[in-house]
Amino acid sequence: MKKSVVVGMSGGVDSSVAALLLKEQGYDVTGLFMLNWEESDSSGACTAETDFADVRRVCGKLDIPYYTVNFAKEYYDRVFTYFLSEYKAGRTPNPDVLCNREIKFGPFRDYAATLGADYIATGHYCGISHEGGRHRLLKAKDSGKDQTYFLNQVREQQLENVLFPLDGLTKAEVRAIAEENGLATAEKKDSTGICFIGERNFRKFLQNYLPAQSGEIRTLDGKKAGEHIGLMYYTIGQRKGLNLGGAPDCDGRWFVVKKDLQNNILYVSHGDETPLYSAACTAMGLNFIGFEPPRGTFECTAKFRYRQPEQKVAVQFGGDSMRIEFAEKQRAVTEGQYAVLYYGSQCLGGGVIDTVIY
Repeated sequence: MKKSVVVGMSGGVDSSVAALLLKEQGYDVTGLFMLNWEESDSSGACTAETDFADVRRVCGKLDIPYYTVNFAKEYYDRVFTYFLSEYKAGRTPNPDVLCNREIKFGPFRDYAATLGADYIATGHYCGISHEGGRHRLLKAKDSGKDQTYFLNQVREQQLENVLFPLDGLTKAEVRAIAEENGLATAEKKDSTGICFIGERNFRKFLQNYLPAQSGEIRTLDGKKAGEHIGLMYYTIGQRKGLNLGGAPDCDGRWFVVKKDLQNNILYVSHGDETPLYSAACTAMGLNFIGFEPPRGTFECTAKFRYRQPEQKVAVQFGGDSMRIEFAEKQRAVTEGQYAVLYYGSQCLGGGVIDTVIY
């Protein structure tokens, strides 16, 4: 008897090829499209309609059944409210990380069970190991597309009976497979930015939910350099959109280096990037995947943002927090983002960056 698998279908090329590969491997495949955000664009059209139309076309081509399920309330309650609270606190959150734990491997997994699924699958670029009752998250073959960073908060038990069919493929190979099999999504461009915001102007979107309070921009020596439109709109290391122009006594660009939430001041540096470099950080809300933190200091590698090579670090664990010492100073480590740990091919998990130590 065939094993059944429900594939999370986004309307993109990755999940389309994941469904195709699983069918070729002999699984009884069902597609499931998740509606996580309900909103119309300026023309009044639902922005999810195009993606769902692509899901219909792909599932029709593959001759597999498909369903749609609305998780908008769960997304708002579990992910979006956190997103807003973090921005209100002057931090820079990554809601896509939380979406994986709270939606894609939560309600999605539960709904798949009601359809009788033996497995669930997604089009993430990563691998997985199910051995000895432990479930371990592994890096993908395509290091440029590896998405384990975004999965660092998924709990180990949520990875039971999960398949990642794109593990051994590069993005170019995935697109080639889609084209060879006549899938409608073969040339569809990758989505960018935060999932529910899409291609829209981020500042305008955020203004709908959080009131902005303008204030002073100062240099680190206290000189006023300009005005900001609200601390929530800036992130550490940001260079664009500061509207400060040049400076008579130094060369180079302006950089955001610090936020003073209490006094509503944005601090910047001009030309000199050294204030952006930190020696360590602490992280909270730890989640480990197939890994038991050792006592004492543990040496491994880490990422502090998605598109970053792994960095050598030494980690000290303590309860629900960890201190991460950098072998080399790191640029623009940002509170609210995730510190994700790696050991060889395994993603060990991670936590939310709580403080940055200079």
